Amino acid sequence: MSWTDIFCHPVWAFSTALLYFVVRLQRRGRWNPSECTVKLTGKTAIVTGANTGIGKFIALDFARRGARVILACRSEARGTAALREIREKSGNSEVYLHLVDLSSMDSVRTFANRILEEEKALHILVNNAGVSGLPKQISKDGLDMTFATNHLGPFLLTNLLLDLLKSSAPSRIVTLSSVNHVKGEVDFSHFHGENLTYRVDKVYNNTKLHNVICTNELARRLKGTDVTANSVHPGVVLTEVMRHYPFLIQFIFNLIGFFFFKSPEEGAVSSIYCAVAEETDGITGKYFDSDCSIVLPSPLARDSALAVKDFEISERVTSKL
Repeated sequence: MSWTDIFCHPVWAFSTALLYFVVRLQRRGRWNPSECTVKLTGKTAIVTGANTGIGKFIALDFARRGARVILACRSEARGTAALREIREKSGNSEVYLHLVDLSSMDSVRTFANRILEEEKALHILVNNAGVSGLPKQISKDGLDMTFATNHLGPFLLTNLLLDLLKSSAPSRIVTLSSVNHVKGEVDFSHFHGENLTYRVDKVYNNTKLHNVICTNELARRLKGTDVTANSVHPGVVLTEVMRHYPFLIQFIFNLIGFFFFKSPEEGAVSSIYCAVAEETDGITGKYFDSDCSIVLPSPLARDSALAVKDFEISERVTSKL
């Protein structure tokens, strides 16, 4: 019997299908967005990277709840396609596309200025956009491209919109991190592409650690404002985040992911939970796992002195650009 005979055998097909359905049942979380009755009518939300994957499903959920949703995307073509799809599926015409390239601090400032000029309120900011697997690239601002996109761009955007978030309180900031932050390191020379190891997801892990650290410090600084800030691990999700990796790695990831990883819709659940659920009202400075539970982040992410330093250096770097 050859290998092809084994793969074509009915028992193999049945076992594969059974495994698929068992794993899917086990992926169901304890909180279901469709069972949450919270409405966002009269609320305004911004979701970065909302043209695909997790971000698109977060934006779609907000739109279905009646929010005014701003899709913050880099690609006009893909953003326009997502805009049409979300409007059609939600029946909500109050969905808009604004372009922003988070790797460019000029683009972030332009986007933020437009929001401040056009929007009277902002109740939810979801920092979802991110990249992984990029080779070494230095942006026009002199920053490592992955750090600019995943950490410094969202950091600057959040800070530029803070006054609007405060005046709109109660409001919520949700930043997507990753369980991989536990493997991250803190070296501030990384911001400029120095002393970095561009191997698999090494740089990505470092940026995700900074996400958690600075979100915790932001939450501390926002105490008493009725603006909450939390970081979230969406789970291992089958999205386009692997598109910069070699073909073989992408193939293996997608093959395994078909059975074991979350879909983008499932991956959006923990972020939606932090952004809209009544259970998370007033909770701030926490790290949520993919099953919507609060868990302890890595020891470095809990270092308060490091958090102050990280926040201040991130402020200093972005304020000069």
